Amino acid sequence: QVQLVESGGGSVRAGGSLRLSCAVSGYTYSSYCMGWFRQAPGKEREGVARIDSDGNTVYVDSVKGRFTISKDNAKNTLYLQMNSLEPEDTAMYYCAAAQFYVCAFGGTYLNFDYWGQGTQVTVSS
Repeated sequence: QVQLVESGGGSVRAGGSLRLSCAVSGYTYSSYCMGWFRQAPGKEREGVARIDSDGNTVYVDSVKGRFTISKDNAKNTLYLQMNSLEPEDTAMYYCAAAQFYVCAFGGTYLNFDYWGQGTQVTVSS
C-alpha cells in the first residue's frame, strides 16, 4: 500500500522560508515521477514542481528561483524548500507520485496516481 505523508507546513511572514517533507512508503518503482502541487480556495490545483528518478526537475514559472524540489532516496522522502515566500504562495500543498513517463510528457495532476493528505502553507504580508 502506497502512502505519502506531508509535513512542514505552517504560517510565515512574506520573505520567510519553509521546507515541506513528504515521507513515501510502499512505492517500489525504481523509476518514478514525483511532484508538489498546491490548491488555494476557489482555485484549481496547480503543479508547483516535479522531479523524476533521473533527477530532472521542472518548476512552474511563479516559483522559479525561490523553490527547490529534491528527493532523498535513502530516506524515501521528497522535499520542497520554499524561500522568499509571498502571500500568493498561500495554499494547501500536496505531494504526489506517478510513473516515470508522466514527468517526461508533462502530465497534469490528473496523471498522478498517489497523493498525500496535504499540508497548509499560509504566508502573511
